[in-house]
Amino acid sequence: MNFESLIKKMTRAAVQGNGATVADCFTADGVYHDVFYGNFTGRDIARMIEDYFHRDGENFKWDIFEPVEQRNMGYARYVFSYDSRLPDFQEQRAIFEGVAICQLRDGRISDYREVATATTGLALMGYSPDKISRFIARETDVLVKRPEAASHLAASTSRS
Repeated sequence: MNFESLIKKMTRAAVQGNGATVADCFTADGVYHDVFYGNFTGRDIARMIEDYFHRDGENFKWDIFEPVEQRNMGYARYVFSYDSRLPDFQEQRAIFEGVAICQLRDGRISDYREVATATTGLALMGYSPDKISRFIARETDVLVKRPEAASHLAASTSRS
């Protein structure tokens, strides 16, 4: 299956709450790095979709734009939205955009992560500036711990 078909199959299934189909888009050892819920591997990806996504949100919409595939990588811009089911943010609409970054192996996703403007969704839902700041701090920590960030941090004259 080509990347465009694969990413659209995965996102359609996620919106519908079909965790098994989402997990089928991944290799057996594939990892979904979710910006809100953390990392899920293999069949646990189905649990994330069914037990977290659809517990905390409803009325999902996930549009994919300009998917591209090169070598063993797939990239796709998206706009994602949902109505919150969280007790303090009932029925608030969260909207954000991002880019899915997928390592591919044998026609499936072996690693999924995203760069997303998730803070726009949190702001639209009514999250406090303090909670948004904590979310940003967590995302910063994830970025600076990735191997590809090391040379950028070493180039800084202000970091020790």
